[in-house]
Amino acid sequence: MAVFNVSNLVAKAMGNAGVAHFDTGGAAQLRIYSGTMPTDSDTALSGNTLLAQLTFSNPSFGTATDNNPGALNTANAISDDTDADATGTASFFRIYQNNGTTCECQGDVTATGGGGTMTINSVSIVIHTTVKCTSFTLLHPES
Repeated sequence: MAVFNVSNLVAKAMGNAGVAHFDTGGAAQLRIYSGTMPTDSDTALSGNTLLAQLTFSNPSFGTATDNNPGALNTANAISDDTDADATGTASFFRIYQNNGTTCECQGDVTATGGGGTMTINSVSIVIHTTVKCTSFTLLHPES
């Protein structure tokens, strides 16, 4: 397998194309789960509990910016989930297209200030409480 490098311009273009795909059919869905994160976004969930579901704005992310190196897409406003689905400890998220069937990507979740791909007000989620996404960025590598 050949390894290749991409420029910052290409990293930004790849980031913008990826996040645009999230919004196919309308605003993307952000689902937060407990348990072990699957190997990749194509792997089915296995014993994970859906803790909360939030909805992105449409478009879900802003235009990629230079992160030196790489490109960074920052999420636009994400609605709060004012009625969490279950009680548990948040460990990862998945982004789904509006129809809820196509998983686009996944990553780690931490509490605000914890440095995760996505941060929420608390990883200790209690059913019927409010869950807020406080920060969400996607980094696209440049090499």
